[in-house]
Amino acid sequence: MKEYDLIVIGAGSGLDVASAIHSKNLKVALIEPGPLGGTCLNRGCIPSKMLIHRAEIASTIRNSEKFGIRASIEDIEFQNIVEEVNNSVNEDAEAIESGIKNAENYDLYRSKASFIDDKTVEVDGEELTGDKILVSAGSRPFIPPVDGADEIDYLTSKNALKLEEQPDSLVIVGGGYIAAELAFFYKEMGTEVTIVERGSKLLKREDSDVADKFTEHAEDEYNVILEASAEKVEENNGKKKAYLDNDETVEADEILFATGRTPNTDELKLEENTSIELTDRGFIETNSRMETTVEGVYALGDIADNFMFKHSANYEAKIVYKNMSGMEAEADFSAMPHAVFTKPQIAGVGKTEQQLKQEDSEYRKSIYQYENTGMGQALKEEHGFVKVLSHRNKILGIHIIGPEASTLLHEVLPVMRLNRGVSDIKDTIHIHPALNEVMGRAFDQL
Repeated sequence: MKEYDLIVIGAGSGLDVASAIHSKNLKVALIEPGPLGGTCLNRGCIPSKMLIHRAEIASTIRNSEKFGIRASIEDIEFQNIVEEVNNSVNEDAEAIESGIKNAENYDLYRSKASFIDDKTVEVDGEELTGDKILVSAGSRPFIPPVDGADEIDYLTSKNALKLEEQPDSLVIVGGGYIAAELAFFYKEMGTEVTIVERGSKLLKREDSDVADKFTEHAEDEYNVILEASAEKVEENNGKKKAYLDNDETVEADEILFATGRTPNTDELKLEENTSIELTDRGFIETNSRMETTVEGVYALGDIADNFMFKHSANYEAKIVYKNMSGMEAEADFSAMPHAVFTKPQIAGVGKTEQQLKQEDSEYRKSIYQYENTGMGQALKEEHGFVKVLSHRNKILGIHIIGPEASTLLHEVLPVMRLNRGVSDIKDTIHIHPALNEVMGRAFDQL
């Protein structure tokens, strides 16, 4: 049996902890069957945003006429675009792997791991034990029970960004953030997109005003079918069909399931062989130190029961490292932001209005339109807005839909993080006519 100071299962944000501990001249084992860098680098945030930027360029060209500029797209080199992006992320993953292989006391295992007991894991028949273990094995796409799904080649977020041939048509089952981002990319590349969502609106976890506005926009851009689910799928003559529970049938070259994610805890044999406790939904339970119910075993990222964002996983990695290094640190998940990189872009932090209503909380709200600012007029932005929810001087939530939403949101994050309030934004002098004026004016209205 091999002994290590630290065993890390999963090379996403867990890689940060592994490398930091290794730099202290400690012996580290890193276990990762897939490309190094995790979902974000290889098939998530990084390649999707690189591709979405191309979609934004295409969208700008298509909409240039409203600015008095006549332009057209002669050709979209879909295969070259996808190859360039994936080659870039592959090079990054390979560089990470090469660095680890050339390091002393840093062993890389390229297979899946399973637990034998609380502090022992098995990889390819070899047993490893560690003083400390970090579980950061992530999640995988969840596929709902749909008849025929196991008989066709469907897409998920895992392979939707790696197609060598562009589909002429695409059905996306699901209406969350992955669906919204991939719908935008494929539509701007020239694919006809249909979105099937079982709820009454898209992005239903967003603030209701934002979700309503996005759904309204999406219905102009895509074929959107609401309050419907796929019951059966099949493939005939190169076409794929989805039979919906509202008696509709949709057909396309490809079907993409964007129906959520499930943690990889089942693959690790945690329930069978350890006393590490899981939540009802199968995530690993952690305390404020990111430690599991077994002392010395930590968890972070998608597999832990917190947030499923790359930036939250990176934050958790810092907390884990500090606690492994003898520094007491507790995670503070207040003011955890998120963004959806679709068009229009969306970002938010804090409570939604529907959450505040459900809690019967007191609040005030302010909505300020982009078009009522100088830069909003310059952009001819007719739909974007900033929504502020507050109580007295406390900021309860901020929700933005429109250009640069993810960037604008950062103005309020330090204020909320430091437990400051409305007056700190309201009294800030905003550059005129920078887009941030929409933030200042939303707070002024309160």
